[in-house]
Amino acid sequence: MNPFAPAPVKPEVETEVLEKLDVRVGTILRVEPVERSDKLVVLEVDLGDHRRRIVVGLRQEREHPEEVEGRQALFVVNLPPRRIRGVLSEGMLFDIGYADGIRPVLAQPETPVPNGTRAG
Repeated sequence: MNPFAPAPVKPEVETEVLEKLDVRVGTILRVEPVERSDKLVVLEVDLGDHRRRIVVGLRQEREHPEEVEGRQALFVVNLPPRRIRGVLSEGMLFDIGYADGIRPVLAQPETPVPNGTRAG
């Protein structure tokens, strides 16, 4: 028996709201710990025509966060940059499970696609 119960569906939004998000595929090139944090790492991500640094909480979710190096995942790339623990983060990892309190997994393409490919 599966003890997981999905959360209720969020309120409806207009399609235009969803179309504002720019979600792209990127390859995680490097994972580095954020100083003075036991939760955060910086991902160096190849997005095809450029690279970005994105701060995420992988250290709280995985014993070995570097295991995601070389893997493709989905990233929200049109959020304003913000400093997290003194490190500039230029996007957000789009993962699955965190909001539901289960061990998160990467949202990733079924087969490799070119970095920078848009989702949706």
